[in-house]
Amino acid sequence: MDWTESEKFRGIDLNDSFVLGWSHEGQSVMFELEASIWPESNHYLPPKPNEYTCYRRATLSFENVSECTGLLSMNSAPKSTDATGEVDFGNIDSLQILSNGFSIEGDFGAVNIIGDKLEFEVHT
Repeated sequence: MDWTESEKFRGIDLNDSFVLGWSHEGQSVMFELEASIWPESNHYLPPKPNEYTCYRRATLSFENVSECTGLLSMNSAPKSTDATGEVDFGNIDSLQILSNGFSIEGDFGAVNIIGDKLEFEVHT
């Protein structure tokens, strides 16, 4: 199933969200995002001046992970710096929810995760 079919991501555009970093520790894989949020989401706030839509810090996490392959190190992944000096690692190109885990792709790699829980949490 494509992430766009999950109610968890209603009003969230991962393709327009910026990846700020990631980690794989123990049984968790976490992506820190500047998430693109639209009016359909409960997390939506009016955009700040000069913003295309509402952007808020969020974490996309995969839990109970038994295997993670294809995730690049942040040192080897391509990155860019915006006008304010903040570094990001591009966008999430795709996220598939599979029967035994997840497949997520972007400049950070083509990552296959065997796990059973996907969470999305907005922080700011």
